[in-house]
Amino acid sequence: MQDAKTIERIAGQRIMAGFHGTDLNHDLRFLIDTIGVGGIILFSRNITGRQQLKTLCRSAAEYARSCDLPPLLIAIDQEGGTVARLKGPDFTEFKGAPFIRDGQDADAFAHITAKELCAAGINMNMAPVMDVAPPGFDSIMSKRVFGGDPRRVGKIGCTVIRGLQDRGIMAVAKHFPGIGRTTLDSHMQRPDLDASMDSLEAFDLIPFHDAVAVGVSGIMLSHVRYTGIDPVWPASLSPAIAESLLRNKMSYKGVVLTDDLEMGAICNHYDTETIMRQVMDAGIDIALICKTKEVIMDAFDAMCRQIRDRLVFREKADGSDSRIRALKARLG
Repeated sequence: MQDAKTIERIAGQRIMAGFHGTDLNHDLRFLIDTIGVGGIILFSRNITGRQQLKTLCRSAAEYARSCDLPPLLIAIDQEGGTVARLKGPDFTEFKGAPFIRDGQDADAFAHITAKELCAAGINMNMAPVMDVAPPGFDSIMSKRVFGGDPRRVGKIGCTVIRGLQDRGIMAVAKHFPGIGRTTLDSHMQRPDLDASMDSLEAFDLIPFHDAVAVGVSGIMLSHVRYTGIDPVWPASLSPAIAESLLRNKMSYKGVVLTDDLEMGAICNHYDTETIMRQVMDAGIDIALICKTKEVIMDAFDAMCRQIRDRLVFREKADGSDSRIRALKARLG
């Protein structure tokens, strides 16, 4: 039986949190010393320049160490193009995935991005996007995907994964099992995709199989509801997708993350207790909560209760804890 302190440590490490501010302020200290978050994610609101960012990352990492916590995951979305938190003139700006023509372009992007992230003290990039947009389809991801068929997306994406990870940055492939065939924005709405498993395997899943094969550090789940596989829960809350498909069928051993649980596709439909119950039931390792301190606190409390009260969740929590520890062991 795990004691209360152990349960709180495991629950905290399974949360990656966003915050407001540009330094080690009260809210960030609270997330680290009270919640014990396993990671933080940075947005444009947290960044004013190169030296400020370096100071922020270093102070957050050092504060986590002073609290006797495992190394802190410090993540950012740096895809290039429309989703890039680091801007010029301090950082290199890329035109984005649709403009990457070949492996040489992909490696150059990964090389420069990894160098700049490492220099800032960031150790995880929420990239690459491994979604596939069919030609002529008005995909929500049209401005963020590598062009071409699933095989080309997988090849280019894996070049980015290797390029980041060989240079010390953990890569996260997204948005599993693929949102290239959707048109609604999950920041506001909950999209549905009525695709069978055979259809997903023949198209959307091909790049993710490639990412698993090259050892991508993390895979992020989408907020799309794949009604042909799970008519009830979106992927980010679905045991059928996160556990049965990704873990069991595809044999993925790395860390699985949700997309931001404060997006409308989730928070407009489910309360925090239900969300965290599903995260636990699906064996998802890291819950990403990007904005609101109170939501982070409620999620932490809900996770602690559920680990304490349900044996199956304690067993799954141990598995997640082991995977997070293994990932962080690479950070030293």
